[in-house]
Amino acid sequence: MNYYTDHPEIGFYLNHPLMARIVELKEKGFADAKEYSASLSSAAAKDYSASLSATDANNAPASPLSFWRGVGGEAAPVDLGDAIENYKQILDITGDVAANIIAPNSESVDLEGPHLENGRMIYASKTVENIEATRKAGLFGVSMPRRYGGLNLPNVIFSMLSEVISAADAGFQNIWSLQSCIDTLYEFGSEEQRQKYIPRICAGETMSMDLTEPDAGSDLQRVMLKATFDAQENCWRLNGVKRFITNGDSDIHLVLARSEEGTKDGRGLSMFIYDKRQGGVNVRHIEHKLGIHGSPTCELTYKNARAELCGSTRLGLIKYVMSLMNGARLGIAAQSVGLSQEAYNEGLAYARERAQFGQKIIEFPAVYDMLSRMKAKLDAGRSLLYQTAAYVDVYKCLEDIERDRKLTPEEKQELKKYQRLADAFTPLAKGMNSEYANQNAYDAISIHGGSGFIMEYKCQRLYRDARIFSIYEGTTQLQVVAAIRYIINGTMLQNIKEMAEGLVCSDSVAALKARVEALIPIYEEALATVKALEDQEAIDFLSRRLYDMTCEIVMSLLIIRDAAQAPDLFGKSAVVYVGMAEEDVLGKAAYIKNFQPESLASFRAE
Repeated sequence: MNYYTDHPEIGFYLNHPLMARIVELKEKGFADAKEYSASLSSAAAKDYSASLSATDANNAPASPLSFWRGVGGEAAPVDLGDAIENYKQILDITGDVAANIIAPNSESVDLEGPHLENGRMIYASKTVENIEATRKAGLFGVSMPRRYGGLNLPNVIFSMLSEVISAADAGFQNIWSLQSCIDTLYEFGSEEQRQKYIPRICAGETMSMDLTEPDAGSDLQRVMLKATFDAQENCWRLNGVKRFITNGDSDIHLVLARSEEGTKDGRGLSMFIYDKRQGGVNVRHIEHKLGIHGSPTCELTYKNARAELCGSTRLGLIKYVMSLMNGARLGIAAQSVGLSQEAYNEGLAYARERAQFGQKIIEFPAVYDMLSRMKAKLDAGRSLLYQTAAYVDVYKCLEDIERDRKLTPEEKQELKKYQRLADAFTPLAKGMNSEYANQNAYDAISIHGGSGFIMEYKCQRLYRDARIFSIYEGTTQLQVVAAIRYIINGTMLQNIKEMAEGLVCSDSVAALKARVEALIPIYEEALATVKALEDQEAIDFLSRRLYDMTCEIVMSLLIIRDAAQAPDLFGKSAVVYVGMAEEDVLGKAAYIKNFQPESLASFRAE
């Protein structure tokens, strides 16, 4: 098994329309090719795959990914084709690790979970194996520049790795993917901090982002963990409590704290770097959760903990955390797609094997309708994920280039364009994929019938794990809040029209495109109806319906685009998803058309 190569739908997005531009920008004209001339040969990749069966005493791969990083240094591509081949090989290696180590360990991790010893979090024993395996495989710090020991992978590829690992174990994906916090340190920290911390992450140390507090959940402006400057030691000291911190006993923490005495809003918050080696932070409690048992959720006590300021004071929430959260939300979208894939796999396998009334249940319309909808949601959601990741890559790469030189006027316009697209699409990708993961996990249990309620079947764990996806890093309701301004001001309507206009279709999907185009004026009319309301509460009430309509039309256009290029992979899903979109968009449009603001009183809980 291989969780990458078994699903060619993932590799399809290596040919994304923006990929050539992303590689060009990320590699800065392939400037690293001379300094980092080693590359991962096919023979070396095969050697590594073979090494998976030759394990050490800890059941981890005997060979580190020295093959990938090269004998003389980290591999750097010389052109687009070389870069794509490198991406394929690291995805292949990740798929091997996911299928042969992480997935087999997942049941044991779910049963054991982490525990608390003397103020320290201790991972489940099989989680330790997973960390060691991914560390040896060189799968840490992969997005960082080569000069710090990274692989310089774009966000699209990191999202693919994240999806693959999540399919094997969504709880472990939380631990592994939090390495992406290093992107925030790279973006806003000093060069001294980069040199100090980034190589440690590339070597396999773990990270966390310590934001939430007992009295500050989604409303981070209420954070009160206190940061005071210690002039004698020339450092900052942190005191207070953090709660619901994923991987909270990690090696390196990014901490949101109140540095400006007397303030009560976001303008008094700054971002700090806490190094576990310095001491001063203990784990007071590990939450006992419904799902993702392998992912430790900790309550932390900071007692005069030594820390460093990251960036400038007062920008912790309004600038740095927003960047951190957008990255995390894209990570949850990838996590959701991975679990959706596994839920579909489980449902499909069971339906093919289970017989009732003299035939396999996959032959029953009620069952194959459910499976086809699961696959359509999975494929459309994945397309939205990689479209969003591509937008993020373009503008983040241009921001990185801007640190070295001035951008041309054309590059500045390109940066602004893709930053706006990334900001508009990220809450769509996170919200819809997290909801789809929940729906697919639910349907996988339904297909299993009574067996799905039995703990021995994987689908019950997928169902438990999925439930948090639409809650953490911003609930779906908060994704609607983040997205609605782009919907109400017409930005998304314009994006939809441009997507439809630029969609070149084969004859096989032209009729589907026409059906989606027929939905656009209906959507536009619903949008105008909501905008015309003079009641803000009514607008807020209807926002979720506009959000869903926006997402469904966008994903319809994306899956049609993909089906035109790869009908064998996406043709069926395009047919099913467009039908689902029509069903939902027309229904929500009718609801909005007939809505009366005075009826809100009927919905308020007594």
